[in-house]
Amino acid sequence: MTEFKLEKGADGVALITWDLPGKSMNVLTLEGAQQLDAAIDDALADDAVKGIVITSGKDTFAAGMDLNVLAGMKDDGAQGVFDGVMSLHHMLRKIERAGMEPKTNKGGKPIAAALPGTAMGIGLELPLACHRIFVADNPKAKIGLPEIMVGIFPGSGGTTRLVRKLGVMGASQYLLQGKSVDPKKAKGAGIIDEVVADPVAAAREWVLSEPKIVKPWDEKGFKLPGGAPYHPAGFQTFVGANAMVNGQTWGAFPAPKALLSAVYEGAMVPFDTALKIEARWFTSVIMNPSSGAMIRSLFLNKEALEKGANRPEAPDQTVKKVGVMGAGMMGAGIALVSAQAGIEVVLIDQKQEAADKGKAYTEAFLDKGMKRGKVTQEKKDKVLSLITATTDYSALSDADLIIEAVFEDVGVKAEVTKAVEAVIPEDCIFATNTSTLPISDLAKASSRPDQFIGIHFFSPVEKMLLVEIIKGAETGDRAVAKALDYVRQIRKTPIVVNDARFFYANRCIIPYLNEGARMVAEGVEPALVDNAARLLGMPVGPLQLIDETSIDLGVKIAKATKAALGDKYPADNKPVDDLMFALYDQGRLGRKSKAGFFDYDEAGKRQGYWDGLDALTPTLDEQPDLTEVQHRLMFAQVLEAVRALEEDVLEDIREGDVGAILGWGFAPWSGGPFSWLDILGAPYAAERCDQLAQKFGPRFNCPDLLRDMASKGQTFYGRFGKDAKAA
Repeated sequence: MTEFKLEKGADGVALITWDLPGKSMNVLTLEGAQQLDAAIDDALADDAVKGIVITSGKDTFAAGMDLNVLAGMKDDGAQGVFDGVMSLHHMLRKIERAGMEPKTNKGGKPIAAALPGTAMGIGLELPLACHRIFVADNPKAKIGLPEIMVGIFPGSGGTTRLVRKLGVMGASQYLLQGKSVDPKKAKGAGIIDEVVADPVAAAREWVLSEPKIVKPWDEKGFKLPGGAPYHPAGFQTFVGANAMVNGQTWGAFPAPKALLSAVYEGAMVPFDTALKIEARWFTSVIMNPSSGAMIRSLFLNKEALEKGANRPEAPDQTVKKVGVMGAGMMGAGIALVSAQAGIEVVLIDQKQEAADKGKAYTEAFLDKGMKRGKVTQEKKDKVLSLITATTDYSALSDADLIIEAVFEDVGVKAEVTKAVEAVIPEDCIFATNTSTLPISDLAKASSRPDQFIGIHFFSPVEKMLLVEIIKGAETGDRAVAKALDYVRQIRKTPIVVNDARFFYANRCIIPYLNEGARMVAEGVEPALVDNAARLLGMPVGPLQLIDETSIDLGVKIAKATKAALGDKYPADNKPVDDLMFALYDQGRLGRKSKAGFFDYDEAGKRQGYWDGLDALTPTLDEQPDLTEVQHRLMFAQVLEAVRALEEDVLEDIREGDVGAILGWGFAPWSGGPFSWLDILGAPYAAERCDQLAQKFGPRFNCPDLLRDMASKGQTFYGRFGKDAKAA
């Protein structure tokens, strides 16, 4: 299979075109790398060739590395990874040196990259090794190195070259944050060299102009922009970078630390030695189970779910017109993301003033985008024109999807359901946005329960990436397909679960919050509880999250759950309820009341933990071990995930892992609850459950499924993983 084609022109320019058959975007395969290496050798050895242009046969350049290449390297262990990475370094270094005489830097042939569009990962690392980068004037193209987002870092020279090109501070946002930008911004940052109408023509002209091709770092006297680590300015830069990485990640993520180490060590040695250092740190990250779990969950699984991996067989269900019932925060957010996706929206509330306020939410959001230069007046006008704010139910007469987002009350929702079904078409799907109420119960108000489904958005709707789709007892396949197709339209990631109390996400997050509050009730320092969670990679600690979501909501959920479960309500919840009810009784409702577990200033900024907690829960003289606190917080969540799988609430562990990370920020470095248990190993996890249950109570009892897997030495992805093997 030909992936790179070499053509030698009469003008002396060799054109190497990358065009991977059967793929919409190029990815670098092992075979492709060998073909590129051979084409470069051929062109450099041919005296008739004056220069080389590397381009793409597609409207983009490349999306990155074929993950099968990394998997193949890992099969041969750390040495296999290191050797594989160094072979890429040798090829790219061959391009960079282009036949120049090692000591004098004379000779050599200019090599330019001509990018028609998006260049990500290795798709940018390859051009960075070329002598000049030309990119088409395409505002939709993205230029960047996003590897850090899936638990690795640019390991094919991208880290070393970008730091030497931009300096540590200049490169940090692209390396440590995975930021991607359009071509003009990439040129402004110094990542690429030219933005042109025809990059191949411009590159061809440039290579024939006999340009200077020696890279700055290959010349004597090169100094790292901004200063090397031993330079006064550079020292301060690295101190700041180290503080930034640890401040943002709390040391929980292996890749950022490894990347910073590669940059720091590589900045003090010659370029070729720096490449070896980069390769060693990259090997360390790849061999860490975190990277494979993150790639699997945040790339492979996430992409599969977004493409409809679990979509039932049904005709196309693209949404043309959606009716949103309720113009509060959730309804307004749903209207916003729907209109942004080009869907016509009818936003209904009881009063016109409330409906208009809901539409104004979209206008305010777009105004902020205009101030940042991300939204044009034309775009704003188009999006707003798609939203009709009204009190008139007859406006729903031609809707094909309804999303009800009214008050969380069974009676109110039932009333709205009946009123809506009186006017909508027979084939219209009705979805309820609820976070706690059972879908099967709500569907009793519907005359067509097979077309009734739950769509649980997370707040704020426009920022949260996950949407939880809940099947009721009678929900049909077309309703599921409709919900999935809609979520795809609004560019979010769906998971599909079966109906049960709290569904999946809240079922797992509530025990996390409760365990945090329970430890405070036991006398554990609040700072230890929250910081233990941050050190695990959780975005916020449980006490902070309780304040953010509001204490009165926690009290309401506790009362409703107690009423529903009666005698089955867990007795060990009493310390949590006592603490939460005490805060509630004192008017400490969380951030919204500027008083909760934390004190707040008038602007709502946290000022520290409330010193009155000591009066409610005297602090233990001897605080527990950090690992014990962390295991309580982690197992509280993951055991609920396992139980959800046991009870068929979850049908696919991929949805369990992706949903956990995107829904409530479950330690992304772990790949999700099931990936984390696979990293621990079922035997150890089961043993740890027994220890925690003996010391802290039956909520940590080992699920039968986990116990069975421990006895058989199984992993979750080995037993349930379908095609979702770790990279």
